Amino acid sequence: MLDIFITSRVRRKIIVIYAKYPDFKTHVRGLAKLIKEDAGNIQRELKRLEKVGFLTSEKQGNTKVYSTNKQFPIFKELQSIVLKSQRSTTKRVQS
Repeated sequence: MLDIFITSRVRRKIIVIYAKYPDFKTHVRGLAKLIKEDAGNIQRELKRLEKVGFLTSEKQGNTKVYSTNKQFPIFKELQSIVLKSQRSTTKRVQS
């Protein structure tokens, strides 16, 4: 379902992780390992999502760590959509 609205596969994976686990914090390479995508593509999408306000970042030494901005105006709605789409995917697989 999300693939219809969010056409970038990498962006969709990032949004799912941060919406599903709002206390999750990681750097580009950690996220690349987790979602098995290229770090360059991930970095580009993280910057876009930070620019619109969905993510925030902070420097920890030489590393930039990203986390969910729970104050993002549509965070709760986006989180609800992600969780519902995850449930519907699970139901389809079980059927």
